[in-house]
This record gives sequence, C-alpha cells and structure tokens, in this order.
Amino acid sequence: MSWLSIALLLCAVAVVIGAEWPRLSERLGLEARRKRERAKRKAQLKLLRSDTDDFAASVERDLEQLPTLEDFDRRN
Repeated sequence: MSWLSIALLLCAVAVVIGAEWPRLSERLGLEARRKRERAKRKAQLKLLRSDTDDFAASVERDLEQLPTLEDFDRRN
C-alpha cells in the first residue's frame, strides 16, 4: 500500500466517524450514561396506592363543609 491509499483510507474513516458522531455520542457519551443510570434508578421505584380512598373521602368531606352561596343568602 502506498502512503496515498493509507491517507485516503484515514480520510474516509474520519468522514464516516464525523457523519456518525451524533449517533455514536448518543449511545456512548456522557449523556447516555446519565440516561442509563436514571433508568436504573427509576426501575427500583415503587408506587404506593394505599391512601387514595382515605384521601378521596377527606376531599368529599371538605367539599361538603364548604359554604355555598345559598348559605350566604340565608344569613342575610
């Protein structure tokens, strides 16, 4: 191989790497590492659903106790 063919090969490799850099950095870069770590942390989270009935009942009680316009008119 001559030095010209080696130089052309290196230029071709550089062009391919330059064209594919956004996709490569998405998979191999620092941001990809952060996304993988975040996904791993999110996978360990658990959703608790035990207090929803109590919360709904307390909201209904609070809404029933709120004064209305009719109550205001009766007082005046």
